[in-house]
This record gives sequence, C-alpha cells and structure tokens, in this order.
Amino acid sequence: MVDIPGPVLDQDTAEHLKKYGVQAVCLFGKNIESLAQLSALCAELREVMGAHALIALDHEGGAIIRPAFWPFVPSAMSLGAADDTALTGEMNALLARQLRSVGINWNFAPVLDINSSPANPVIAERAFGAEADHVIRHGRAALGGHASEQIAACVKHFPGHGDTHQDSHHDLPHVSKSRAELEAGELRPFRELLPHTPAIMTAHIVFDQLDAQHPATLSRPILTELLRGEWGYDGVIVTDSMGMKAIDDHYGRGEAGVLALRAGADLVMALGRREAQVATLEAIAGALRAGTLPTLDAEPKVRRLQALAGAYPAKADPSVQSANDEADSEAATVEAWARGMTAYRQPTAPKPGSAVVLLAHRTPQRETVSEAAADAETLARELGEVYDVQLMPFEQAEQIDWAAAQASGKPVILASTFRHRQPGWRGAQPDLHLALYNPYAVLDINAPAVLTYGFRPEARRALIGWLRGERQLPGQSPTGF
Repeated sequence: MVDIPGPVLDQDTAEHLKKYGVQAVCLFGKNIESLAQLSALCAELREVMGAHALIALDHEGGAIIRPAFWPFVPSAMSLGAADDTALTGEMNALLARQLRSVGINWNFAPVLDINSSPANPVIAERAFGAEADHVIRHGRAALGGHASEQIAACVKHFPGHGDTHQDSHHDLPHVSKSRAELEAGELRPFRELLPHTPAIMTAHIVFDQLDAQHPATLSRPILTELLRGEWGYDGVIVTDSMGMKAIDDHYGRGEAGVLALRAGADLVMALGRREAQVATLEAIAGALRAGTLPTLDAEPKVRRLQALAGAYPAKADPSVQSANDEADSEAATVEAWARGMTAYRQPTAPKPGSAVVLLAHRTPQRETVSEAAADAETLARELGEVYDVQLMPFEQAEQIDWAAAQASGKPVILASTFRHRQPGWRGAQPDLHLALYNPYAVLDINAPAVLTYGFRPEARRALIGWLRGERQLPGQSPTGF
C-alpha cells in the first residue's frame, strides 16, 4: 500500500502504480478537496489498479477525519461516554456510507485500544474507553455499522496502543505487561471481536513478554504464532505506516517491509516519498526471487487481499450521496455529540448575556494523525452568540496571563484544544474549563469542566446549547476518572 502526492492521479504516479502492480492506496488530507474531486480520484485509482483495488482512509470520527464536507461523526470516546451501542452503530454506519458514496472501500477504524494510560499521547479520545468490556461492546457495534454499509473495517492497533506514554509516530514504545495482564486487557477486544473483523492493523510497539526483540509489526511470534496460529485468524493483516519513526529510525524501509511480511503481515503500508516506496517494493521483489520470502507464504496473502477487495469493491454508490447532503445527517451528528457531553466537578455555565474572558489557543496545529482544532477567533465568535466575550488568545499554555484574566472580575473560561496534555496548566484555576480535545486535560486544571471529547463544529454546536441552558450533560466518562 502506498500514498499518492495530491488530489489528482497524475500520469507519473499512475505509471508508478502500474509498473509495480500496486493495488492498494491510502488517502490523506492532501488528496481531498471536494466531494466531486474525491469521487473522480477514486474512480481513476480503481481504473488503474483494477478490480482488486483497495482504497483506504483513516475515517475514525472526531479528530481523525480528513474530508471537511461531510458531517463530523463523534470521536470514539464521545460515543463511549454516551454509552449507547445503537448510537455507536448508527454513527459508524454513517462513516461507512460517506466512504461508500465516493468509492473508498476500506476504513482504518475502529480503534480497539483500551486507553488505560491518561498520559497516552496518541490515542486518548480515539478509544471508546479505559475498560476492556466497554471497548468490546462499542467495538462490536462499530464493526456492525461498517458491515451494514458494505465497507471493510480495520481494527487497530494490535496488540494495543492504549497503555503507552510514547507515540509510535516519534518513538518505539515498549509494553512490559505479563501475558496474563495482556490477555485480561489489551488483547481481549481484538480476540473477542475476531469473528466480526475483516482486517487488523499492527502496532509499532515492542511487547516484551510476547517478543522482546521486535515490534509487533515485525514479530512472527505475535502475528503468525499468536494471531494466526493460536487465534486462527484468516483475515487481512496490514501494517501501520512504515514511515513512522518507530520503524524508520530502527530499520531500513526495504528491510522492514520484508520483515513484516515474513512475520505474518499481508500488506505493507509503504507511505511517504517515492524512494521509500520503491525501496520497499524492490526489497520485497528481491526476497521473493531469493526465496527468503517464500512464494508459498506469499500466495495466501494475495488470496486474503483479493478476497477483501472482492467482498468490499471500491465502487462509488451515488445513491447514498443525497443522504449525506441532507441537513438531518448534520443534525443527527450534533445530537450524537450532545449525548456524550460529560460534566466534571459540577460545572455551571455563566448566565447568557454576561461578560466573560475566554482563554484559547490562537493557532492550533495538526499533529501526526490528528487534524488541527478550532482556533481562538472561531471559538470567541461562537461563544459570542451567548456572551460578551473578551478574548485573550495564547500560543503556548505557559504564556497565559492568569492574573490579568482574573483581574477583570469576569468569569474566566479556558478552552483546551491541544492534542497533548499541557504541564504548564497544572494547578490552573479558571471558572470553567471547556475540554474540547484531550479529555485528560481536566486532570491538570483545577476547575469544573465540560468534556466534549472533540472540537468539531457539531461538538461545538452541542456545547453552545449547554451554555445557553438548552442542553444537559448526559455523558458518563469512560476514562476511569
């Protein structure tokens, strides 16, 4: 699997795909401009790659959504807070319909990680919660929603990325739990939902008690002996991006690709610059010729990939496009976000029409897999529908002038829109904290808070409803605090 440079399939990229017989592409924000453009791109990719084309996207909900022209479905943790599996199924069916409408046939979702570490820098609200049973119930519903709309789901990040304090985009994390602890925790959602799982994505993490030498992506004991052998899984195993530093800083691209296939993966995600893609493709071809990657091992991989593409063809279904454009789809997502909104320490909204101070990040940036949150001016404009807002924007959490904010005598509202927790906020005491991104930020700020588990426009509309006194906070935190 490769990525492509832009929103059109240029001739050079098309020839590259044809030359190597590539039949799988992962799309990103750089490839998406409009509904019509995305539909056309998928049609071009299918024409070049053929009937067994696999066109994939990270379309999880919350912060992990690339197209900006569809209603934004709540994050997994927002759905976990609402704790209605029927709602989780409906929202995942909507995600799947959106993809099916343009011809994308593979969604890299749902996340089955158990976010048991509040310090986790990459999962957090992407998980349904901090307990295995909770993740299993909602994971089953999410898989069912995808299946109902004929889109291949892909659970991730096997064997589990929820109890790390490092991000595999930047580092090579280690998990040192015993096999018994892993069986009771991280492994349970993946194992129990195997019958409903068309594909599994691997984690670039070393699990010391399973394979102390290799990360799961490159581990034969984990992928072949455990997942294939002990558990009997015969669906597709795809690696996470091999361009992440957990792999790229420790192995050559070509070497890592061959190791992943020998370990038991069916598909190597060779993303990034063309040279890295070619290095991976040439290394795999060389291993096949040399017999270090036996043909007998390769044939079942091809069979599984073709079976996935055959069961979920990459063919656009325009009949669902009109449903995606209807206002009730957007209204449904607002209601879904509202059902997950959660109170922390009994928050009270300032009286509508009153004057408030708003502290907010001036220019949030996208970070690795996640998109950028709403900026300070946008938040001030929206809160201005309810209050007389004095905006005090900041660039770094440590730069907030708390004394000046509190000297005004107005209620101080802090909106947290960072992907990661901010040590500079520890002990901060605003009158109200709006936790619009990482829910664990409430542990660092000494204030009553509203958790939305996401910053998307629909989440903010639901929050405005609470500030107006028109909505309640019905969610129950699935974080463990």
